Amino acid sequence: MDQETWTAVDGYLTKKLIPPDAALDAAQAATAAANMPAISVSPTQGKLLELLAMTLHARSILEIGTLGGYSTIWLARGLAPGGRIVTLEKVPSHADVARANIARAGFADVVDLRIGSALDTLPQLAAEDREPFDLVFIDADKQNIPAYFDWAVTLAHAGSMIIVDNVVRDGDVINDDTEDTGTQGVRRFFDRLSTSALVTSTAIQTVGVKGYDGFAVSIVN
Repeated sequence: MDQETWTAVDGYLTKKLIPPDAALDAAQAATAAANMPAISVSPTQGKLLELLAMTLHARSILEIGTLGGYSTIWLARGLAPGGRIVTLEKVPSHADVARANIARAGFADVVDLRIGSALDTLPQLAAEDREPFDLVFIDADKQNIPAYFDWAVTLAHAGSMIIVDNVVRDGDVINDDTEDTGTQGVRRFFDRLSTSALVTSTAIQTVGVKGYDGFAVSIVN
């Protein structure tokens, strides 16, 4: 098996399970046109986010790492009636693209897009008088994953789900001597999970159009 096969299978599954969608296609096209990195979740991964939000009956979702808003749209589609999303994006130009994509998809009224470093924005969220988040999706710079995860737990409640993307990193996660700062951050994150009594966790390896990677899922105890 190789990348060509993984991509072909992803294409087959997408064709069978995910109908063509003008808003999502436009979001991907706008992201590419803005020369933003092609690191959005795949369609099947996006659909999984929607289904998980639906399963949780999530009324409040936190996303760390907006990029062009593609995953934000999927999450918004899984919101319970009256629900809202807070999504955090560090790069203002990325946020501009995301805001337009989210509005085009019809979710401008349910998405609160905040610009700035998440390590600055998360303490601000904690200081606000708001209900805990039911679902947190972390898909941002990997070196800060441990800190993002700690804030996610703080901002959640018992039973909340926390999803962390890109935790296998083409297998580099098992490399004790890795010099990649992102992988180092992921390894610190797993060290945290392995000793934490605050969450119950697992991780899943994935292959597909996005290559060889995986995600971690935690439920707050």
